[in-house]
Amino acid sequence: MVNRFLGLVLHVVQHSAQACSVPLDVHLRQELVSDVFYQLLKEDLAVLRRFRGQSSLATYLTVIARRVVLRKLLTQSRRLASQQAAAATWPKPLEETALANAFVENRDAVEAALGGLSEKEAAAVRMYHFDGSSYREIGDRLGLAENSIGPFLSRAREKMRVNLSRGTDRRER
Repeated sequence: MVNRFLGLVLHVVQHSAQACSVPLDVHLRQELVSDVFYQLLKEDLAVLRRFRGQSSLATYLTVIARRVVLRKLLTQSRRLASQQAAAATWPKPLEETALANAFVENRDAVEAALGGLSEKEAAAVRMYHFDGSSYREIGDRLGLAENSIGPFLSRAREKMRVNLSRGTDRRER
């Protein structure tokens, strides 16, 4: 299997890193490829057993590989951002301060929109969008079926849109 799909996984790794504007050195590429194969082989091939033949095996593996690579790149970029933030010096340049203020305003708006959700909905949105949790992880933590997480998140996001539009309407008056 490794020999047959190694080229595919390498392509997915390179394409995903390029799409995310992440420079890919030899060590990072090897780490990402090994992470993909680890995910495929862990828990006695659980991912491969879930394959139902509704697409080609190559397509299925491409989707799995892309998710694994993006999750890993996301966690690495978060770690790098937190390290850079810790190493930042004060005072910050004017553009950085303005950008930070805009981020705080947007985050406040998002938090206000989350405030209009139930605890379970808000937790699901935070886990998916802020923490990068999978549907399975969210379902396990919240006691919901994995296949109900997508519609659950869609309804929560719609409530957030309504809450945000109400907040915008109030500010315009």
